Amino acid sequence: MSEPDIARIDVIAPNFKKRMSGVTSTVYRLVPLQAREIAIASAGPAIPEGVPEVSLRSLATMSRRGPSGPRVWHARRNNEMLAGIALKRLLGKRLKLMFTSAAQRDHKGFTKWLIRQMDRVVATSARSASFLEVPATVIHHGIDADLFQPATDKTALRAELNLPVDHKLVGCFGRIRPQKGNDLFIDMMLRLLPDRPDVTAVMMGGVTDQFREFHEGLKAKVEAAGLSDRILFLPEDPHWDISRWFKALDLYIAPQRREGFGLTPMEAMACGVPVVATRAGAFEDFIPAGQAGAIVDIEDLNALTAETAALLDDDARRAQWAANARTHVLESCRIEQEAAALVAIYRDLLAEG
Repeated sequence: MSEPDIARIDVIAPNFKKRMSGVTSTVYRLVPLQAREIAIASAGPAIPEGVPEVSLRSLATMSRRGPSGPRVWHARRNNEMLAGIALKRLLGKRLKLMFTSAAQRDHKGFTKWLIRQMDRVVATSARSASFLEVPATVIHHGIDADLFQPATDKTALRAELNLPVDHKLVGCFGRIRPQKGNDLFIDMMLRLLPDRPDVTAVMMGGVTDQFREFHEGLKAKVEAAGLSDRILFLPEDPHWDISRWFKALDLYIAPQRREGFGLTPMEAMACGVPVVATRAGAFEDFIPAGQAGAIVDIEDLNALTAETAALLDDDARRAQWAANARTHVLESCRIEQEAAALVAIYRDLLAEG
């Protein structure tokens, strides 16, 4: 995709992180969709093909005035808020500053100061909004239900991904670190797999140097149990398309200790995969417990194990929950709803002049 002319861009949604993350995924799915309704582009060090982008260099050299007067700068991280403030105050760009907060914790003093400089603040859940000291509009994340949809041929897909075609597959995806509860997932599968020879677990995600030892410890524990062939450790998808891996699953586990919003259970549900999740993030907001998933207390390994076992051992219930999951996403969790709500805010900010 050719780079759009920044002189025609009304909204800039920066993504200053190279590695894949939930925030990065959100930006890259929203911007192409929003570009159908408003002149928006992302900016960052590694924008994938298909996402409208402007270069980082052009941010400093762009005209002070945008095509509609001000431009909207929609940040989602501290460094992106800081960049917007610098562009506005040091370089004199006419910017309306906007921030989306997903964190469910008290913010540090510097972050609070950054947030106070924003013209508009969005929270991804009511719980996230409760930690803010400024007014915020709650807009839940949504999912691309066309990209994330049930597989037409799950057997063929598994063969293509080099996954067992005749096993029940249980997945846990995302960054590998203690706050994500990867150790809880592994401990649970070590309990469940010996009595269920037809089940394979798949843990997939990127590992930073900080958590390399944590990751290696999990692999060592699995190897010691003699289950390395049935608990698979896979790197994050190099094409940043994790939808194929969700489509291959029968059950998804979200064992997080802490989470901002947490898109992966929604992605699984969109693919017709029921979930077992903790009460972290916004999981309780969008998982219909007892219909498409189960919710357990954070760090309750016994409950996590029991709910997972129940679904693995009950094919009929798992199939019904799978159908319910897809229906729920189509009705309540589509990314088009999120995109439209954000575009409405952009238009309001641009109209303020």
